[in-house]
Amino acid sequence: MRLNKYISHNSKYSRREADKLIEAGEITLNKRPLTEFGYEVQEDDTIFLKGKAIKVTNELTLIVYNKPKGVLVTKKDDRGRTTIYHKLSGKYRHFTPVGRLDYASEGLLLLSDDVEVATALMESGLDRTYNLKIDKPITTEIMDAMKEGLVLDDARAGAHEKSKIYAMEFAPFAHFEVRAEGQYFTKLRVTITEGKNRELRRFFAHFDAKVLDLKRISFGGIELNNLPENKTRYFTRREYDDVHKFMKRRRANIEADIKNTRNSNKQYFDNKRKKTREKDAKSSTQTSSKNT
Repeated sequence: MRLNKYISHNSKYSRREADKLIEAGEITLNKRPLTEFGYEVQEDDTIFLKGKAIKVTNELTLIVYNKPKGVLVTKKDDRGRTTIYHKLSGKYRHFTPVGRLDYASEGLLLLSDDVEVATALMESGLDRTYNLKIDKPITTEIMDAMKEGLVLDDARAGAHEKSKIYAMEFAPFAHFEVRAEGQYFTKLRVTITEGKNRELRRFFAHFDAKVLDLKRISFGGIELNNLPENKTRYFTRREYDDVHKFMKRRRANIEADIKNTRNSNKQYFDNKRKKTREKDAKSSTQTSSKNT
């Protein structure tokens, strides 16, 4: 495990803070400062932080946070705006969020002290369910796109002004339902299986519909339920069991992919060597015939 990741996973410090500690010579191994940012921590290493041995933790912790509007999902903001780490208890400073909810969105946000788990959940195709309100009645065109998916060469509408993502492909929604409709609005509940940058805001903006409210209420079967705004809760035992099963399947799939790739490469090179031998044998036979 890379040194800064090891520090952030087993202490209260973020990876960025870990880099500063490394640079300052506060991290030592065998009484010598470790200043190599890319150092890979070995299993038998004892790493010291400010003279105290870092205690390795193998326990996984996951929390559910009900993020309010007007709060950024980031460690620091160059404009001094409030982040989730201003709101969360200090013991969660080193936790990694599973994806993001933008500044104007609210609702369920998962965080973990295990970067691998947070990344796996973020990159997964698990269901994400949202309650949202747009500023116009729903149209047949919008409903068809939710059913069939959408590919946009220019998906900048609905994006952050500084976003460098232009094109975007939207998979068909896993589920959607109209919950209320008026002359100037529609309330929807939608379930998608991706977590792309401002995906829903971009999707509806393509149809000149502005998302007025956006609240995530579940992620991968983890429900927000009646958790109050700006409050957290730990995962239940059932939810932990589900995550452990998910990670076990994911690791098995990764190992299977690696094995299949290795076998495929071996077959490719075996076939290549076989063709080379056959070509050399044919060339040798032709040479012998000419000499005869």
